[in-house]
Amino acid sequence: MFTGLIEETGSVASAGKRLVLEAPRIGPGTREGDSVAVNGCCLTVIECNGSMLGFDLLEETLARTNLGRLKQGGIVNLERALGADGRMGGHFVQGHIDCVTEALSFGTDHRLEVALPEAFARYVAFKGSVALDGISLTVAELLERSFVVCIIPHTLAHTNLASLRAGDAMNLECDILAKYVERAMGEAATSPRPGASRPGP
Repeated sequence: MFTGLIEETGSVASAGKRLVLEAPRIGPGTREGDSVAVNGCCLTVIECNGSMLGFDLLEETLARTNLGRLKQGGIVNLERALGADGRMGGHFVQGHIDCVTEALSFGTDHRLEVALPEAFARYVAFKGSVALDGISLTVAELLERSFVVCIIPHTLAHTNLASLRAGDAMNLECDILAKYVERAMGEAATSPRPGASRPGP
């Protein structure tokens, strides 16, 4: 489990099925087997060497996230898994990417508009939470086929959003609470009420 509060931006040393990142801040305190969210995607550390962290990427991960588009020298957002004694400052982020979406515009007052695929629109709500490239953000506007988040200067300075351009691919993870509510409501609608008679065979 993660919070969406980015600890560090790492630099891509090697891309592809073996992803190697330089992470001077979190690298030295990370061990093999630890979970790290890379652009919001939960990955397992398989190699540690000082500030260098290595990860194995499966075809599924390469196809369903923007990690398959990384190039040497690229910048990624990094967050280690939340410790049991940690503070929840963002929102519950699983590190399971729902889809890759597109940054439509990023301009005045750091207003970022992002495409919202129809299949996931029901999970995004005005003033609700989303994770974009692992960053916990609040939905400021909900439009027909997109949504808007507003980026504060601190977030801009401490994440890879500083280099974001319109057309860039972003990893989107919707709020897990919305998914559980949908699941519970669906089951409630199909479950018999207490004391109700069941139809015969």
